[in-house]
Amino acid sequence: MNYFYIFVGSFAIALSGAIAPGPLLVTVISNSLKSGFKTGPLVILGHAILEICMVAVLVMGLGRFINTPSVIRVISIAGAAILLYFGIEILHSLPSVSINLDSRSGGKSSNLFFQGIAMSISNPYWTVWWLTIGLGLLLSSWKSGIPGFLFFFSGHILADLAWYSFISFNFSKGRRFLSLRLYRIIMGTSAVVIILFGLYFGVNACLS
Repeated sequence: MNYFYIFVGSFAIALSGAIAPGPLLVTVISNSLKSGFKTGPLVILGHAILEICMVAVLVMGLGRFINTPSVIRVISIAGAAILLYFGIEILHSLPSVSINLDSRSGGKSSNLFFQGIAMSISNPYWTVWWLTIGLGLLLSSWKSGIPGFLFFFSGHILADLAWYSFISFNFSKGRRFLSLRLYRIIMGTSAVVIILFGLYFGVNACLS
């Protein structure tokens, strides 16, 4: 039962974070319109690989050295710059964007995978979350040994996978009712949201 509570607790906490709007959600929504249901699972696969690397870093005890104000400030500024780059690139490409409403083909799977990595690592809150809340949960689950850790990480990843798969499934179903104009509006809105996140993170980092 202890493992069950670890899993449920991890799932619930991760789900509450996944539901909150952020760059990863914007990425899944905008790509699901073109690439369909596969978007959510592939983006989260990239996200999960990155989280495995983060967990490995924390387990090796490097978390306490990284979790300093100066390092977090650098991470935040770098992440803000990446978000601004992605947002501006999307806006720049809008005039040439097209979508085949009768086609089931979309973006390359590899692109979706790497977007999952890029949007996660560029979000400063993701790093800060793992260095604070995530580290605390990790240490707590580690008290139950390797099985406890596996239940914790499984709950965390499955929450992300469930939510973003649900999002990509619903948005992919709207493909046949989507006009090129509406698609460009959604892409443009997504780009603006990403830029706003980048500005927010960058300003906060500079003022902190």
